[in-house]
Amino acid sequence: MNPIRVVVVDDHQIVRDGLVALLGALPGIEVVGAAADGQEAIHVAGETRPDVVVMDIQMPRLDGIEATRFVTGRFEGVRVVMLTMNEDDDTILAAMRAGAAGYLLKGSGAEEVERAIRSAAAGGVVFGASLAARVGEFFARAGAAPRQVEHPFPDLTERERDVIRLLAAGRTNDAIASELYVSGKTVRNAVSSIYAKLHASGRAEAIAKARAAGLGE
Repeated sequence: MNPIRVVVVDDHQIVRDGLVALLGALPGIEVVGAAADGQEAIHVAGETRPDVVVMDIQMPRLDGIEATRFVTGRFEGVRVVMLTMNEDDDTILAAMRAGAAGYLLKGSGAEEVERAIRSAAAGGVVFGASLAARVGEFFARAGAAPRQVEHPFPDLTERERDVIRLLAAGRTNDAIASELYVSGKTVRNAVSSIYAKLHASGRAEAIAKARAAGLGE
């Protein structure tokens, strides 16, 4: 059987290198890349198309939840397992809604991390042992399993949705182009289309409408 191809993403080099060494020594798992932040994770995932990305959450430039949303939305078949210190319900829910297939806390044992990667690669959804019961109760109270949130502007294309999300977060066109790995012209065209579809007179009104719809928070 082909090995499970893994990318490791963490802004702390010691943690990142440790995970690379740990996972690379496991039978049937091949580490094909590593990244130090969310933007780099998108780039590496796009180049290597791994089976699983092991993703931290709190990172510079682009956090792990936004990177997960991009990776799972753009690269078919790539699964993401969060490995983080964050254990609050809101962060877990945000990660699952972004498309994460697993959620582990740092400090999890090597066997638990290995099981999560293998399960995610096989199509499963995994929570760390210390989280599973609490997460089950949380989603039971919410009355539904985690799912992708419907976008408030359904007429927008996927590219335009990415752009308006970053517009609402206060990014400039150049910053948006950098984060999405597209040209400035592509961003300008998307922004113009967004104005037309939202019936916005300009950038300020488009941002106001996006934030009123819950984007950019």
